[in-house]
Amino acid sequence: MTDDNGQILQREERAVQAPAPSIWKITAVAVLGSLLTQLDATIVNVSLSSLAKDLGSTLPAIQWVTSAYLLALTLVLPLNGWLVERIGGKAVYLWCFSLFTASSALCGFAWSANSLIGFRILQGVSGGLLAPMAQMMMKRAAGNQFTRIAGYAALPILLGPLLGPVIAGAILHYASWRWLFLVNLPVGLLALLLAKLFLHDDIPQHTPRGLDWVGLLLLSPALALVLLGFERIAQRPGLVALIAGGLLLAVFLRVESRKAARALIDLSQFRSKVFRVASAAQFLSNGVLFAGQMLIPLFLIQACGRSPAAMGWMLAPLGLGMMVTFPSLGFLTTRFGERAVAVGGASVAVCATLVLAWLANHPLDVLVLVAALFLRGMGQGAVGLPVLSSAYASVEPRNLPMAATTLNIVQRLGGPALTTLCAAFLDRMLEARVGHAGPNAWTLAFLLLAALHGLAAVAAMGLPRRATMSGSD
Repeated sequence: MTDDNGQILQREERAVQAPAPSIWKITAVAVLGSLLTQLDATIVNVSLSSLAKDLGSTLPAIQWVTSAYLLALTLVLPLNGWLVERIGGKAVYLWCFSLFTASSALCGFAWSANSLIGFRILQGVSGGLLAPMAQMMMKRAAGNQFTRIAGYAALPILLGPLLGPVIAGAILHYASWRWLFLVNLPVGLLALLLAKLFLHDDIPQHTPRGLDWVGLLLLSPALALVLLGFERIAQRPGLVALIAGGLLLAVFLRVESRKAARALIDLSQFRSKVFRVASAAQFLSNGVLFAGQMLIPLFLIQACGRSPAAMGWMLAPLGLGMMVTFPSLGFLTTRFGERAVAVGGASVAVCATLVLAWLANHPLDVLVLVAALFLRGMGQGAVGLPVLSSAYASVEPRNLPMAATTLNIVQRLGGPALTTLCAAFLDRMLEARVGHAGPNAWTLAFLLLAALHGLAAVAAMGLPRRATMSGSD
């Protein structure tokens, strides 16, 4: 108990130091990159119905516009440290942002669903390195004040879920879907200018480590096959893809377990119970976030007949709820501990999603919808940072880079995995429930989403009451 109090006092003493102005400049550049990638994922996710209609595609196929982007974001994460050690963080950031801006333009000129998915993969490859680069730049600049700076930096990043639906709705109401991507161009050019001005040159001073190419070549197709198999599980090709992906994953785990620190992912991290639990909670919480951003807009447009513009404004309470929660997380975790806050947040999200399931089987009540979305946003906002805090505290400081990469990979995989699962389930239910009495397809889809929120709450129960340094686990 005394040790816990001492750690709390040390954190509070560090928090009262005023950050230098240069830290805020670097943070502004980092936040702009993270905001743009988050906004880009959200703005497209809520527009799948319009994209499917305009490009003549089915829902399970068009959702790969989002899933392929999220998958590409994940698969390039292991390249982050490898690239930084060779050309420096500033150079990586500038190259990634340039490619992200250029690929946004290509998405805007796509001529079919397949071409759009292909350009989104390119966009995800470049955008996937921006988020860990942002964390690294803020950590280098802020030092011991990283938690405080990251807490403030999270607020504008949360504008993605808030502004994404509103911007998407306005664009689809007044202009072509192509402007969903072309709007990135001026923001990308501004970010490049600020990065050039504010970021310090950091030429590598030591011999870079090698990259586990075998692990990368095993993991990439394995994940793609598993997601494709989930989407088409009822068909023989889908089942074959799922089995093949599972076998490749098994080979990957076998190979990586023998490489230790030289592996693409150091599997020895998962010997820690806290790290295992935190990884599971991150996977599920990020997955239900993106799955919900796919299901709710589709429900409002297809089932409730709302226009894209109206849908965008109706989703705003979700982002507002997340923004309300974040500033109080420091107080809540100090008062109640990481485990209680994460479990409580996931439980609130379960209850709010059950309300959405009830609404799906009744006439739409906008006030109830707004309240449910606001509470769901509050609940989701209370899960991520406490889980990350517990995970990072469970590893030695020298292992933080590998831990950060691993957690980012696991977290990012949740998005495409659970989005694909929910999209395939909804599509199946829409076909199967035609003419049947009882709960409709949308109600069943929201019940599935609530169950996934429940699994996140169960996972979070395995966290320690408070984040403690490695060695206590």
